[in-house]
Amino acid sequence: MSSGSADPSSPAVAVRDADLTDAAACAAIYAPYVRDTAVSFESVPPTPEQVADRIAAALATHAWLVATLPPDGRVVGFAYAGPFAARPAYRWACETSVYVEPGRRRTGAGRALGTALLARLTALGYRQAVAGYTEPNPASAGLHRALGYEVVGTFRAIGFKHGTWHDVTRVQRALGPGARTPPAT
Repeated sequence: MSSGSADPSSPAVAVRDADLTDAAACAAIYAPYVRDTAVSFESVPPTPEQVADRIAAALATHAWLVATLPPDGRVVGFAYAGPFAARPAYRWACETSVYVEPGRRRTGAGRALGTALLARLTALGYRQAVAGYTEPNPASAGLHRALGYEVVGTFRAIGFKHGTWHDVTRVQRALGPGARTPPAT
């Protein structure tokens, strides 16, 4: 994931809504995180068809965005949100994720995706965004801090992957009026 300011030699990314034709590119970006790191706790990279199903589900209730590079519009990252938890009282909270191509850290792609995602979720009426990242992950910690998330706690040794236990830090950010007023009905 990305953090920090954009590299001036790197072209600016454009952010747009994903569509199902972006599934293969998103799956390719995500696969190394699944295979090679503990950033994702999945153990098998999802197929493009599975990612297409995830895109459709996210677009139905939340958002799935992609970052593209000019001039050809190649997808270099994605961000999405989904329900935080199933119980009705949580319906105004969502969980967010941002992934960029490996090697694309500190180019501004992650921040552009995260900023656009939070704006979209706010416009949809969501009040709280939460996320989690496996420790250590200074890039993700920096990105979430830059986007206004605050650390709310760390689950110790919560996931076992690649032969070791991993901590996960949870972060939260208010959206729109947050908890200051009741949500729209």
